[in-house]
Amino acid sequence: MPLAGETTASLIARVAAGYGLENRALLSAWRWLNHRPRHDSGTLRADAEVLLDAPGRRVLAGMCGAEQEVLGRALPSWGREDAKLATGGGGSGEPRAMWRVGGAVAGPVAFGCRLCAARRTGAAVTVVRYVPRWGRVCVRHGRWGLDADADQRLEYLDVRGVPEVAAAQRRWASVARRAVRAGTGPERVFALAQAVVARWWEQALQWERETIWPRRLHQVAGGDAGGDLERWRIVGRDAVVFPEVVAVAEALLDPAMAELVWADSGAGRPRALPADGLFCRRLGERLGRTWLGPLAATDHGGPLIAWMGSVIRLRRGAGGPPGYDNDPWWLRQEHQAATVASQLRVLGKEKKAPGSGTMWRAAVPAEQRMLITSTLDSVQEQLLQLRGVQTGPTAEVARRLLRGLGHSASLIENAWKRTALAAVNGGVPLQEVARWADMPVEVLRETLTASGRRAAGG
Repeated sequence: MPLAGETTASLIARVAAGYGLENRALLSAWRWLNHRPRHDSGTLRADAEVLLDAPGRRVLAGMCGAEQEVLGRALPSWGREDAKLATGGGGSGEPRAMWRVGGAVAGPVAFGCRLCAARRTGAAVTVVRYVPRWGRVCVRHGRWGLDADADQRLEYLDVRGVPEVAAAQRRWASVARRAVRAGTGPERVFALAQAVVARWWEQALQWERETIWPRRLHQVAGGDAGGDLERWRIVGRDAVVFPEVVAVAEALLDPAMAELVWADSGAGRPRALPADGLFCRRLGERLGRTWLGPLAATDHGGPLIAWMGSVIRLRRGAGGPPGYDNDPWWLRQEHQAATVASQLRVLGKEKKAPGSGTMWRAAVPAEQRMLITSTLDSVQEQLLQLRGVQTGPTAEVARRLLRGLGHSASLIENAWKRTALAAVNGGVPLQEVARWADMPVEVLRETLTASGRRAAGG
């Protein structure tokens, strides 16, 4: 029998295991229109999904011994067809199927709890389900289901030693109801709160007073994440910060907290948001970090300040017509939290060829990344003009092109220097930084020294 929210591909694999067959033996019952998706490394994707045409669905229902209505209620992808499935069948009635990536079919895909599957079906096999990020905890067994779209071997994290994670999942139900009452979708509130906390997570390596997240990370890593800290910070992030994400979502939905934002803005007498504002101070207290307020208040360009700005504009009635500028829950693309899969891809490139993963897009802050990309797009347009479609004198187009290239190069160079300085200050040997920077140690030392003097105003 299917499990609620299960992918069709996962069900097929479980049915094959139930018959004592390899998965590929059962897959031969359908004519496939494409190949199963794989990761860049060549491994099969665990989040692969199957779409079936009507004859194909009848075949699977017969294998399961279940009514199609039952399968339709349990499987989110049931009944969804691709245009290729709807045409080209020739009326032969041959069961056909095609592969897709689960995230493009019905939302985020994660591993389910094997122990729960064994309790339901009698077999402890891999289960892949469509499940939102706020429902990843198996409370019965204390497991956090990891994303199935990442190319990594773990299916879950043991969160029995961090009971606040399961408690946060139980609290989320009331947060979701409050979001609906506020006239917005719970998924939008969660995405914004996750973006806020994920940004803090990236900054937290420099926070000497942060002790909660390191404790949790070591716990979910089996007691010690130090042996592979970079990877564990990626794989464990969503589980470790989940209680803070729920707490931030609660705060953003609290009208009393919105009143503090209004007071910080000067209410009827507009002023710049202060570093010691009431809202960020209270937010830090709600998160059990009284020292966090000033850090959050001065993180300009982030999603939290953007949310505060929208709240203020709405209160002043200066937001203009409906749109993202006056929608507090609008999450800009550059603010969205990087996924585990994308971060692991960058880490994998870095390990294979040092320097290849830490490219400028990975090193530059989101707001500057957008500025550089915009500049480069403008440069590309000007290059087209130089190829014969210019609307002004060639010399002027060339000058604009050089200015754009120079500006982008300057931004990228500054971002690289900040990254190198952070690496050295974080304990990475200068020789190692020089190796991935592909420059002599003496040149790197001189470059970073000059950057330090300029930063200090010397």
